[in-house]
Amino acid sequence: MNILELLAGFPEGLTLSEIAKRIGSPKSTVVPIVHTLARRRFVFLNKKNRRYTIGIASYCVGAVYNTGKSSFAFIKNEMNDIAGKTGEVCQMGVLDKGQALYIAKVDTDEPIRIASFVGKRLPAYCTALGKAMLSSKTIEEVKALYPEGLTAYTSRTITDFSALERQLAEIRLKGWAYENGETTDQIECFAAPIYAHENLLGAISVCVPSFRITEGKKELICSTLKESRARIETYLNANDIDLETLTI
Repeated sequence: MNILELLAGFPEGLTLSEIAKRIGSPKSTVVPIVHTLARRRFVFLNKKNRRYTIGIASYCVGAVYNTGKSSFAFIKNEMNDIAGKTGEVCQMGVLDKGQALYIAKVDTDEPIRIASFVGKRLPAYCTALGKAMLSSKTIEEVKALYPEGLTAYTSRTITDFSALERQLAEIRLKGWAYENGETTDQIECFAAPIYAHENLLGAISVCVPSFRITEGKKELICSTLKESRARIETYLNANDIDLETLTI
Protein backbone atom coordinates (compact mmCIF):
# COMPACT_ATOMS: atom_id res chain seq x y z
CA MET A 1 0.00 0.00 0.00
CA ASN A 2 2.90 2.37 0.73
CA ILE A 3 4.25 1.66 -2.75
CA LEU A 4 0.92 2.41 -4.43
CA GLU A 5 0.44 5.64 -2.45
CA LEU A 6 4.00 6.67 -3.30
CA LEU A 7 3.66 6.03 -7.04
CA ALA A 8 0.35 7.92 -7.10
CA GLY A 9 2.35 11.08 -6.40
CA PHE A 10 4.94 10.49 -9.14
CA PRO A 11 3.28 10.28 -12.57
CA GLU A 12 6.75 10.23 -14.18
CA GLY A 13 7.51 7.03 -12.29
CA LEU A 14 10.21 5.77 -9.91
CA THR A 15 12.90 3.12 -10.15
CA LEU A 16 13.07 0.19 -7.74
CA SER A 17 15.92 1.85 -5.86
CA GLU A 18 13.98 5.11 -5.55
CA ILE A 19 10.87 3.28 -4.31
CA ALA A 20 12.86 1.39 -1.67
CA LYS A 21 14.58 4.56 -0.47
CA ARG A 22 11.41 6.64 -0.25
CA ILE A 23 9.39 4.07 1.72
CA GLY A 24 12.36 3.14 3.93
CA SER A 25 12.49 -0.56 3.06
CA PRO A 26 15.37 -2.74 1.81
CA LYS A 27 15.40 -3.17 -1.96
CA SER A 28 15.39 -6.96 -1.46
CA THR A 29 12.03 -6.62 0.34
CA VAL A 30 10.54 -4.27 -2.25
CA VAL A 31 11.51 -6.25 -5.37
CA PRO A 32 9.11 -9.24 -5.02
CA ILE A 33 6.23 -6.96 -3.96
CA VAL A 34 6.69 -4.65 -6.96
CA HIS A 35 7.04 -7.62 -9.30
CA THR A 36 3.73 -9.02 -8.00
CA LEU A 37 2.03 -5.63 -8.40
CA ALA A 38 3.36 -5.42 -11.97
CA ARG A 39 2.22 -8.94 -12.80
CA ARG A 40 -1.29 -8.08 -11.52
CA ARG A 41 -1.12 -4.75 -13.44
CA PHE A 42 -1.49 -2.56 -10.34
CA VAL A 43 1.79 -0.95 -11.42
CA PHE A 44 3.34 -0.62 -14.88
CA LEU A 45 7.03 -0.96 -15.77
CA ASN A 46 8.43 1.23 -18.54
CA LYS A 47 11.11 -1.08 -19.91
CA LYS A 48 13.01 1.80 -21.54
CA ASN A 49 13.76 3.77 -18.37
CA ARG A 50 13.00 1.03 -15.80
CA ARG A 51 10.52 3.25 -13.97
CA TYR A 52 7.30 2.06 -12.38
CA THR A 53 4.03 3.99 -12.54
CA ILE A 54 0.44 3.33 -11.43
CA GLY A 55 -1.16 0.61 -13.56
CA ILE A 56 -4.59 0.02 -15.06
CA ALA A 57 -5.77 -2.30 -12.26
CA SER A 58 -5.30 0.50 -9.69
CA TYR A 59 -7.37 2.80 -11.87
CA CYS A 60 -10.17 0.22 -12.12
CA VAL A 61 -10.34 -0.18 -8.35
CA GLY A 62 -10.50 3.60 -7.85
CA ALA A 63 -13.14 4.01 -10.56
CA VAL A 64 -15.41 1.49 -8.82
CA TYR A 65 -15.06 3.41 -5.54
CA ASN A 66 -16.09 6.73 -7.10
CA THR A 67 -18.96 5.19 -9.07
CA GLY A 68 -20.53 3.85 -5.89
CA LYS A 69 -20.52 7.12 -3.97
CA SER A 70 -23.58 9.28 -4.58
CA SER A 71 -22.14 11.97 -2.30
CA PHE A 72 -18.99 12.13 -4.40
CA ALA A 73 -21.12 12.37 -7.55
CA PHE A 74 -23.05 15.30 -6.04
CA ILE A 75 -19.79 17.10 -5.20
CA LYS A 76 -18.41 16.42 -8.70
CA ASN A 77 -21.52 18.02 -10.21
CA GLU A 78 -20.93 21.09 -8.06
CA MET A 79 -17.30 21.18 -9.21
CA ASN A 80 -18.46 21.12 -12.84
CA ASP A 81 -20.74 24.06 -12.05
CA ILE A 82 -17.89 25.97 -10.38
CA ALA A 83 -15.55 25.40 -13.33
CA GLY A 84 -18.28 26.48 -15.76
CA LYS A 85 -19.10 29.68 -13.88
CA THR A 86 -15.50 30.76 -13.20
CA GLY A 87 -13.85 29.45 -16.36
CA GLU A 88 -11.04 28.00 -14.23
CA VAL A 89 -9.86 24.64 -12.90
CA CYS A 90 -11.75 23.29 -9.88
CA GLN A 91 -10.17 20.71 -7.58
CA MET A 92 -11.13 18.77 -4.48
CA GLY A 93 -8.75 17.51 -1.82
CA VAL A 94 -8.68 15.76 1.52
CA LEU A 95 -6.26 16.20 4.40
CA ASP A 96 -3.86 13.27 4.72
CA LYS A 97 -1.68 13.93 7.77
CA GLY A 98 0.08 17.18 6.80
CA GLN A 99 -0.59 16.94 3.09
CA ALA A 100 -3.36 18.03 0.79
CA LEU A 101 -4.24 15.01 -1.36
CA TYR A 102 -6.02 15.93 -4.59
CA ILE A 103 -8.85 13.45 -5.28
CA ALA A 104 -10.86 15.15 -8.06
CA LYS A 105 -10.34 17.74 -10.77
CA VAL A 106 -12.52 19.47 -13.36
CA ASP A 107 -10.67 21.23 -16.19
CA THR A 108 -11.73 24.13 -18.40
CA ASP A 109 -11.26 24.95 -22.08
CA GLU A 110 -8.70 27.65 -21.36
CA PRO A 111 -5.53 26.98 -23.42
CA ILE A 112 -3.35 28.01 -20.46
CA ARG A 113 -4.41 26.31 -17.24
CA ILE A 114 -3.06 24.73 -14.08
CA ALA A 115 -0.98 21.57 -14.51
CA SER A 116 -2.17 19.24 -11.75
CA PHE A 117 -3.55 15.74 -11.43
CA VAL A 118 -5.64 13.50 -9.20
CA GLY A 119 -3.34 11.81 -6.67
CA LYS A 120 -1.06 14.82 -6.34
CA ARG A 121 0.11 15.67 -2.84
CA LEU A 122 1.34 19.04 -1.57
CA PRO A 123 2.07 20.35 1.94
CA ALA A 124 -1.24 21.66 3.27
CA TYR A 125 0.25 24.81 4.83
CA CYS A 126 1.22 26.35 1.47
CA THR A 127 -1.90 25.62 -0.60
CA ALA A 128 -5.30 27.26 -0.42
CA LEU A 129 -6.91 23.81 -0.42
CA GLY A 130 -4.72 22.72 2.50
CA LYS A 131 -5.13 25.91 4.49
CA ALA A 132 -8.90 25.65 4.19
CA MET A 133 -8.69 22.23 5.81
CA LEU A 134 -6.06 23.20 8.40
CA SER A 135 -8.41 25.95 9.60
CA SER A 136 -10.36 23.17 11.34
CA LYS A 137 -7.39 22.59 13.67
CA THR A 138 -5.74 24.46 16.53
CA ILE A 139 -2.25 25.82 15.96
CA GLU A 140 -0.91 23.18 18.35
CA GLU A 141 -2.44 20.45 16.16
CA VAL A 142 -0.99 22.10 13.06
CA LYS A 143 2.50 22.28 14.59
CA ALA A 144 2.31 18.57 15.43
CA LEU A 145 1.84 17.86 11.71
CA TYR A 146 5.12 19.64 10.87
CA PRO A 147 7.64 18.80 13.61
CA GLU A 148 10.51 19.96 11.38
CA GLY A 149 8.91 23.33 10.63
CA LEU A 150 7.50 24.86 7.45
CA THR A 151 9.69 24.47 4.36
CA ALA A 152 9.71 27.25 1.73
CA TYR A 153 8.82 26.24 -1.83
CA THR A 154 8.88 29.76 -3.27
CA SER A 155 9.77 33.19 -1.91
CA ARG A 156 6.09 33.63 -0.96
CA THR A 157 5.70 30.45 1.12
CA ILE A 158 4.72 31.04 4.73
CA THR A 159 7.39 29.57 7.02
CA ASP A 160 6.29 31.13 10.30
CA PHE A 161 3.68 29.38 12.46
CA SER A 162 2.46 32.69 13.91
CA ALA A 163 1.72 34.04 10.42
CA LEU A 164 0.00 30.78 9.53
CA GLU A 165 -2.10 30.95 12.71
CA ARG A 166 -3.31 34.43 11.74
CA GLN A 167 -4.23 33.19 8.27
CA LEU A 168 -6.16 30.22 9.64
CA ALA A 169 -8.12 32.49 11.97
CA GLU A 170 -9.00 34.71 9.00
CA ILE A 171 -10.12 31.67 6.99
CA ARG A 172 -12.47 30.62 9.81
CA LEU A 173 -13.92 34.14 9.82
CA LYS A 174 -14.36 34.54 6.03
CA GLY A 175 -15.16 30.93 5.13
CA TRP A 176 -12.57 30.69 2.36
CA ALA A 177 -8.79 30.51 1.96
CA TYR A 178 -6.38 32.25 -0.43
CA GLU A 179 -2.88 31.45 -1.61
CA ASN A 180 -0.69 33.43 -4.01
CA GLY A 181 2.33 31.66 -5.48
CA GLU A 182 3.31 29.73 -2.35
CA THR A 183 3.92 26.47 -4.21
CA THR A 184 4.05 27.70 -7.82
CA ASP A 185 4.90 31.22 -8.96
CA GLN A 186 2.19 33.18 -10.79
CA ILE A 187 -0.63 30.91 -9.60
CA GLU A 188 -3.39 32.14 -7.28
CA CYS A 189 -5.81 29.77 -5.58
CA PHE A 190 -9.00 30.10 -3.56
CA ALA A 191 -10.58 27.31 -1.49
CA ALA A 192 -13.47 26.55 0.85
CA PRO A 193 -13.58 23.75 3.45
CA ILE A 194 -16.38 21.18 3.36
CA TYR A 195 -17.93 19.82 6.57
CA ALA A 196 -20.37 16.96 7.06
CA HIS A 197 -22.15 16.57 10.38
CA GLU A 198 -19.63 19.05 11.91
CA ASN A 199 -16.66 16.94 10.75
CA LEU A 200 -14.14 18.09 8.14
CA LEU A 201 -14.61 16.18 4.89
CA GLY A 202 -12.21 18.05 2.59
CA ALA A 203 -12.09 21.22 0.54
CA ILE A 204 -12.80 22.50 -2.97
CA SER A 205 -10.65 25.07 -4.76
CA VAL A 206 -10.28 27.19 -7.86
CA CYS A 207 -6.80 27.97 -9.24
CA VAL A 208 -6.04 30.78 -11.69
CA PRO A 209 -2.92 32.01 -13.52
CA SER A 210 -2.15 35.45 -12.07
CA PHE A 211 -2.44 37.21 -15.44
CA ARG A 212 -6.17 36.31 -15.58
CA ILE A 213 -6.99 37.59 -12.10
CA THR A 214 -9.12 40.72 -11.68
CA GLU A 215 -11.05 42.01 -8.68
CA GLY A 216 -14.27 41.00 -10.38
CA LYS A 217 -12.98 37.48 -10.95
CA LYS A 218 -11.86 37.17 -7.33
CA GLU A 219 -15.34 38.12 -6.13
CA LEU A 220 -16.96 35.68 -8.58
CA ILE A 221 -14.71 32.79 -7.49
CA CYS A 222 -15.20 33.39 -3.76
CA SER A 223 -18.97 33.79 -3.99
CA THR A 224 -19.26 30.70 -6.23
CA LEU A 225 -17.17 28.60 -3.84
CA LYS A 226 -19.20 29.69 -0.82
CA GLU A 227 -22.51 28.99 -2.58
CA SER A 228 -21.36 25.53 -3.67
CA ARG A 229 -20.02 24.79 -0.21
CA ALA A 230 -23.43 25.62 1.27
CA ARG A 231 -25.22 23.32 -1.19
CA ILE A 232 -22.76 20.47 -0.63
CA GLU A 233 -22.97 20.71 3.15
CA THR A 234 -26.76 20.88 3.02
CA TYR A 235 -26.81 17.70 0.94
CA LEU A 236 -24.31 15.89 3.18
CA ASN A 237 -26.06 16.90 6.40
CA ALA A 238 -29.44 15.81 5.02
CA ASN A 239 -28.14 12.33 4.25
CA ASP A 240 -26.74 9.54 6.37
CA ILE A 241 -23.10 9.88 5.29
CA ASP A 242 -20.51 7.38 6.48
CA LEU A 243 -17.52 9.70 6.90
CA GLU A 244 -15.12 6.79 7.12
CA THR A 245 -15.81 5.95 3.47
CA LEU A 246 -15.25 9.52 2.30
CA THR A 247 -12.14 10.59 4.22
CA ILE A 248 -8.64 9.33 4.85
